[in-house]
Amino acid sequence: GTLLHPLILIALIITCGMILFGPRKYVPIPFLLLTFLGAIGQQINVSGLHFYVLRILIIAGLIRLIIAKFTASEGLLVGGFDAVDKLFVLWVSFRCAAIIIRNHFEVGAITYQGSFFIDWLGGFFLFRYLIRDQEDIIRVVKVFAALACVLTLAMLNEKFRNQNIFGYLGAVQIVPGSREGAVRAQGAFAHSILAGVFGVILMPLFWWLWRCGKAKAVGVLGFLGSFSMMLMSASSTPLMAFMASVAAWFAWPFRNKLQMFRWGVVAAILTLHMVMKAPVWMLISHIDVVAGNSGYHRAMLIDQCVRHFWDWWLVGTSAAGTWGWDMWDLSNQFVQEADEGGLATFICFVLIIAKTFSKIGRARKIVEGDKQQEWFMWFLGVTLVTHCMCFFGITYFDATRIVWFAFLAIVTAATAPILATAKIEEPEAIPLLPRGKPAFAAPKARRTPDFAGTRQRNATIFHSKQ
Repeated sequence: GTLLHPLILIALIITCGMILFGPRKYVPIPFLLLTFLGAIGQQINVSGLHFYVLRILIIAGLIRLIIAKFTASEGLLVGGFDAVDKLFVLWVSFRCAAIIIRNHFEVGAITYQGSFFIDWLGGFFLFRYLIRDQEDIIRVVKVFAALACVLTLAMLNEKFRNQNIFGYLGAVQIVPGSREGAVRAQGAFAHSILAGVFGVILMPLFWWLWRCGKAKAVGVLGFLGSFSMMLMSASSTPLMAFMASVAAWFAWPFRNKLQMFRWGVVAAILTLHMVMKAPVWMLISHIDVVAGNSGYHRAMLIDQCVRHFWDWWLVGTSAAGTWGWDMWDLSNQFVQEADEGGLATFICFVLIIAKTFSKIGRARKIVEGDKQQEWFMWFLGVTLVTHCMCFFGITYFDATRIVWFAFLAIVTAATAPILATAKIEEPEAIPLLPRGKPAFAAPKARRTPDFAGTRQRNATIFHSKQ
């Protein structure tokens, strides 16, 4: 049924008005504040259709996008409709189609996938429209820093007073969960892991905000808030992602040797897979950084997904829960893409990550020598590494997906001008032709008789004979 707190209703009306009629550059501020400070679980039920607060905000944003399509003088998407945009559309389309086909075109499946289509595709292109330049990027990162600070205070209260203030909105439990005697604070998120993930995936952007010198204090506060969220979540996935993030940051001196490093990692994984008694992904089960973690479960998810390849490769499967104990809990984004949408969906998701890495890497090489820009590209790469590490431990099934949309939009806004400049500076390719064969044969020129010249020559010959 409908679950909508009066304060959230008032905030929703104000935010929708700002999305529709406010200046484009300020739209992300109310959107993000409402999304992460109370939108969880809040919804309006209309004849069985669930209009969550986040979904309503995205629909309002899409209306703004359609209006801008016919009224704005500038293009809607900075950098145009690029490869990542196309892959994102394909990924959403394949996933929705696979689930609908697997459920025999049932009305419930069509309705659910329609909402998924609006939430993911609409949210992604809304942020592609809202984030266009470096000023927009800095503004959005500052909003995330403010959110990290506010959520940290709420999670501190949850940690020490055993009370989640967001539970009074009715969507999450007031008394937080615990594991091995440690309170797992979750704040305004659907799970404590996602609360920690929200903090850790924003840390590299806060590092950049501090290093670029444009908002050092905000960057420091955002980092402290994010770090606190990671610790108070008492989860291993955010902590492992933080370690990967720090390692990627300190890999800066080896930035020109990344290709060799990548192939070295591939070779090491293949070697371990051949010499180990168990598959190489079972190494995850031996990682124990937080008491009571679920490393074995994560390893078994990958193992069972590989073993049941022929069950899901075409249109996914609905039988993942029968593969073993707790296999219904798809706490791995890559495994979820395979199980939910099949091989095509999985490939598109991986290609989105690969193409994003490619854009960041090419842009960094172009700006090489400009330390500030080069560091910015490096921090974007570190953020993507952090996302990938988080994908191995959780799926973005709540508002955390908005951070993913915003990050992809930030990457395009940051790299598109650099890559466009490189294309302009490249000389046009000249086609090579076989020797002796011109590109096209010019017509032979017709000789016009020169009667005056002929008479002059005849006169000269006549006088010389005389």
